[in-house]
Amino acid sequence: MTGPIVRDGVAHAPSRVVRTLILGAIGLLFAIPFVAMVEFTLRKGLAGGHDFSRWIALFQGGLTGPYRQVLVAVGNSVGLAVGTVLIVLLLLVPAMLLVHIRFPRLRRVLEFVCILPISIPAIVLVVGLAPVYSVLSRIAGSGVWTLSLAYGIIVLPYAYRAIQANLDAVDVRTLSEAARTLGAGWGSVLLRVLLPNLRRGLLAGAFIAVAVVLGEFTIASLLSRVNLQTALVVVSKADPYTAVILSLLSLILAFLLLLLIGRLGAERTRSPRHRPIGGRP
Repeated sequence: MTGPIVRDGVAHAPSRVVRTLILGAIGLLFAIPFVAMVEFTLRKGLAGGHDFSRWIALFQGGLTGPYRQVLVAVGNSVGLAVGTVLIVLLLLVPAMLLVHIRFPRLRRVLEFVCILPISIPAIVLVVGLAPVYSVLSRIAGSGVWTLSLAYGIIVLPYAYRAIQANLDAVDVRTLSEAARTLGAGWGSVLLRVLLPNLRRGLLAGAFIAVAVVLGEFTIASLLSRVNLQTALVVVSKADPYTAVILSLLSLILAFLLLLLIGRLGAERTRSPRHRPIGGRP
């Protein structure tokens, strides 16, 4: 009997034609809304036809005047994204590693706690967070940075799954024990042994956190904070065409961020250096 058909190193991998058709269908599915948004921004209105007058006016104005709040909102969203990623990396990752290495029996408990926020509607979450934020505002102020605490909760399910998938593929316990046997401290084990092996999961979790923060509206609106999505809603009430243009630009920014993170997460293969036997390079 013959073994399974292997293409490109993967058993039962689809042919190139099938992969092209699948990727083409997915690309078309994503392209249709983008094309519709671009066409909407190019309309002249009742006069008919298309032109780039709205795009030119927006860039010539430099997002000043009524659109200046969008720049402030973008800065707020970027700061919230950085804060949320730091919360995930500094709190969630060490907790997952500690449970995986020292307390494996608590894995189900940690998984339940991290997955729980996905089952709670955002408006219910805000009702529970409102008393907490009222106390927090009296202690630390009511700056927009406080939203990162709530965002750190809502991204837990997505970041946990991304990191846990990478964690299951790496023998973390053996790596840590080997490093400790060679005399490495826990700081070196974490920074020089474990984190490099979890790079893909960490980057995936970071991107998911950034994507959730850039697209979140409900919590920011109900807690009266200004981020990108709340600013776009305000702009859309005055000029829907400009709001769609700004939405397109934010989607392009997120897409470029995805490509950047994918590039950083790609494994760097080094070509082997051949040395003559018994000689010098």
